[in-house]
Amino acid sequence: QVQLVESGGGLVQPGGSLRLSCVASGRIFRIDSMGWYRQAPGKQRELVATLTSHGSTIYADSVKGRFTISRDNAKNTVYLQMNNLKPEDTAVYYCNAMGLEVFNRRAFNSWGQGTQVTISS
Repeated sequence: QVQLVESGGGLVQPGGSLRLSCVASGRIFRIDSMGWYRQAPGKQRELVATLTSHGSTIYADSVKGRFTISRDNAKNTVYLQMNNLKPEDTAVYYCNAMGLEVFNRRAFNSWGQGTQVTISS
């Protein structure tokens, strides 16, 4: 079993910045990718950014140039630096990780509990 714990959400004004962190722990043999998704009220969960173990990144068009995903492999931690935040970035942000567990090399696809990000003046 693999657990993810997010932190760093909060309330900021438009144009401000936030940095989200997510730490993975548990029976981890290998993490292949880590990423961030978000879900605004009344909307479906959507991809924000992902980062593979090989360094490949994918960003949603709406955050390109404003958000940066990074990872500390030694700490099983992924970060999301969010700059020039807009009211439409308001959502619950969820961390996701995929990889293999130690036991039997079983694949896992784990989610964090979510952290609220609110952009408002």
